[in-house]
Amino acid sequence: MDSYLKHYINGKWVDSIGGTRHEVISPSTEEACTEITLGTKADVDAAVAAAREAFKTFRKTSREERLALLTRIVEEMQKRAPDLARSMANEMGAPVSFAQAAQVGAGISGFLGTISALKDFSFSERMGPNMVVYEPMGVVGMITPWNWPLNQIALKVAPSIASGNTMVLKPSEECPGNAAIFAEILDAAGVPPGVFNLVQGDGVGVGTAISSHPDIEMVSFTGSTRAGILVAKAAADTVKRVHQELGGKSPNIVLPDARFEEVLPPTVQGVLINTGQSCIAPTRILVQKERTTEAAGFIKAMFEGTKVGDPMLEGMHIGPVVNKAQYEKIQGLIQSAIDEGATLETGGTDRPADLNRGFYIKPTVFSGVTPDMRIAQEEIFGPVATIMAYDTIEEAIDIANDTAYGLSAVISGDPAKAAEIAPELRAGMVAINNWGPSAGMPFGGYKQSGNGREGGLFGLKDFMEIKAVSGAPA
Repeated sequence: MDSYLKHYINGKWVDSIGGTRHEVISPSTEEACTEITLGTKADVDAAVAAAREAFKTFRKTSREERLALLTRIVEEMQKRAPDLARSMANEMGAPVSFAQAAQVGAGISGFLGTISALKDFSFSERMGPNMVVYEPMGVVGMITPWNWPLNQIALKVAPSIASGNTMVLKPSEECPGNAAIFAEILDAAGVPPGVFNLVQGDGVGVGTAISSHPDIEMVSFTGSTRAGILVAKAAADTVKRVHQELGGKSPNIVLPDARFEEVLPPTVQGVLINTGQSCIAPTRILVQKERTTEAAGFIKAMFEGTKVGDPMLEGMHIGPVVNKAQYEKIQGLIQSAIDEGATLETGGTDRPADLNRGFYIKPTVFSGVTPDMRIAQEEIFGPVATIMAYDTIEEAIDIANDTAYGLSAVISGDPAKAAEIAPELRAGMVAINNWGPSAGMPFGGYKQSGNGREGGLFGLKDFMEIKAVSGAPA
């Protein structure tokens, strides 16, 4: 069993002040695989005090010093890539090959995008006789999820270091090991004591303490909309900035004349990659009514050709979902679609036939799904695709926008026609013939998918304060 019972505060591994031991259950074996200590408010207080003290000097570091530090972090991440991948495979079920290539790769990419943005960033701009200055925020509290754990840590830590902020991180207690390894990486890279602090814990304890702390200037949260609302409420009394990337229910509008063999593989794979546990997974596949049978056959073949298996083994298969609660939620949504009259094309409830333990889901496809069904409205977070029919493009746009979320959207088909439709979609990101985010582009959404942006230049600016200076000499 991996053991990370200490917190990383002020450059040292320290015992918790009154915390409790917590076991992480492997989703592939249903047995304990990691132990951590769930921290307390006192642990958060100690971390914030260290961060505030470190901010006095770190805020004054130069661009060159921060670039050098970020570069050293990337080098140390590359050295520890196998350790990070194994930890994520063990704790949240991303197959180790995928974890190293994509999960670790995404984290490193987040740092590289920030390095690129920082190199050319203007910390001051003249506006006639006045000047606008970008300055560090202060102490940033970070609460990150389990599904793309290292990526979400990187998209918060990298711009914070680039901006001159100091940090207190609470990773998900479902997948905490990679964050502990990440703290070791930052220590090895020479991050000054107090600049980065790690307090393991749950949302009720450490998450609330971070969100409500009077000495934290900003809280950056990635997770469910339900939890994001709680974070915002906890932060309200201290009027801190709240930066959120929340849930999604992404549509995939397949244009009437689309060539399925060309455009569906790169877009529909977004429902399978990471076992569907992505906030931007394009699970609502909108197809013109006359072609739904053809589309169902094509997508069914993709899903039936997807292997499911042990995440600790190398290979191109998908693994389990993260825990029992997620497994039962997904099974309930699959059953609800059956009960409400959708057509089960492949998959369904229960585990794949050759697996007798672990939280494995059969890759599942439904056709005949209508907008009023539960499975069309609720975020699935599993390898489940729903095919919905439309008559006209206008109707497809209406169905696509008919959700409380607005994180991302996909359009499959002729790029020129897709570009004309993109402005009609109420989503923070629109991908044409792909589904993933583009490096350096702003990541974030509309409506109940959150506020603020991460990644590249836009992420860098969102972790900084803006000051207006008038009367300064040119």
